[in-house]
Amino acid sequence: MKNNNILEIHKLSKIYHTSKSEIPAIKDLDLNIKEGEFVAIVGPSGCGKTTLLSILCGLEDYSSGSIIFPKKELTMGYMLQTDTLFPWLNILDNCLLGLKVKNNINIESITKVKELLETYGLKDFIYKYPSNLSGGMKQRVALIRTLAIDPDIILLDEPFSALDYQTRLAVSDDVWKIIKKEKKTTIMITHDIAEAVSMADRVIVLTDRPSKVKCEYQINMKDKSTPMHNRNLIEFKQYYDKIWKDIDIHV
Repeated sequence: MKNNNILEIHKLSKIYHTSKSEIPAIKDLDLNIKEGEFVAIVGPSGCGKTTLLSILCGLEDYSSGSIIFPKKELTMGYMLQTDTLFPWLNILDNCLLGLKVKNNINIESITKVKELLETYGLKDFIYKYPSNLSGGMKQRVALIRTLAIDPDIILLDEPFSALDYQTRLAVSDDVWKIIKKEKKTTIMITHDIAEAVSMADRVIVLTDRPSKVKCEYQINMKDKSTPMHNRNLIEFKQYYDKIWKDIDIHV
């Protein structure tokens, strides 16, 4: 049987050590991600979602278990909660930052980034500064900066949390369309169940800390399309209600 997993996580654990105790953040977490899949991860606040992304992109070490890339060494693109654009750089230079860090700036890579900006509605802002952009446009720029390094997997850490509700809906549509058009495998963590169900191919529910996979849902909708469209489908509420109960949030 063909293995189309791009990432395999086996028995992953993370323990933080303090002077007085050990704090387990993740324990025996198993998760496979398929190539081209959009996976959303949800769970109780503080359960270790961001810790998991930090481990995957190499910002943190893990205590035990294994992370396997079956096909090759992969490049990760990490898009943070805020756009983190540098206000003194124009939009093009902001998007080229990752390439500069990797020492991969050339005519071809600059042309590709300009094409991405033009394709996704930012042609008139290439030489403008972040202060000239709306919140939604800044998030598009942040995604294009992530795409510029041509990552195999995109990691999204609460990418719309800084936006107001209406902008959030519109930008989630934009980001989803860009990711799908560029055919990028994506792992998104979010506290917003509606966001997860409307955008993802599969939703993973984590337990409270120390986190592991509690259950998962393959999001199948009869007329599935863009996130905005999906929110109006009958199946959307059914998935939402099930996942809400699984997270078991006590207020």
